[in-house]
Amino acid sequence: MTDATPPPAVGHTALLIIDMINALDFEGGDELKPSADSAAAAILTLREAADAAGVPVIYVNDNDGQWHAERGKLVEAALAKRGPGHELTERLRPRDNDYFIVKPQFSGFYATNLPVLLPQLAVSRLIITGIAADICVLFTAADAHMRQYELWIPSNGVAGSHPERTRWALDIMRNSMSAEISETGALSLAEWIDAAG
Repeated sequence: MTDATPPPAVGHTALLIIDMINALDFEGGDELKPSADSAAAAILTLREAADAAGVPVIYVNDNDGQWHAERGKLVEAALAKRGPGHELTERLRPRDNDYFIVKPQFSGFYATNLPVLLPQLAVSRLIITGIAADICVLFTAADAHMRQYELWIPSNGVAGSHPERTRWALDIMRNSMSAEISETGALSLAEWIDAAG
């Protein structure tokens, strides 16, 4: 039997990408699309930097009501719908070496394998990106904070339908969870890793 334990994450850091595999085929999806497309650019930059640095990339995605689905089925279902999020899903399609966690509710920690995976990777610091800043990102950040993870939620790496609610959520995460919310242009992944000490 071989040891299946993954190597420790560089800088004790993991990049979470929340609900970006998404057809956006719901009420308000069209309004969310510009914000999601903008966030995708920052997320792709972070994903590329994570690959270069050896930081694990973890997709945490809603099951979209498909209780028997896994990564491949969820990606293909989002693409098949040809909704406003088709291009978004295509751009951010997970690669074979990315982790993929299916979540049934708002938080990436609730009833998922994420609380088991992160200690296996020796992660104590999370970069949280994705949709929506005031719902799933906020709930995931709150659960991470309660578990004493250090947080960076890049303000240009999260999306929301309502800019005011997105700012409100970022303020809560900064003020109540001690999260760093600097944009990716103001704080690099290398600087975040260096700050781990």
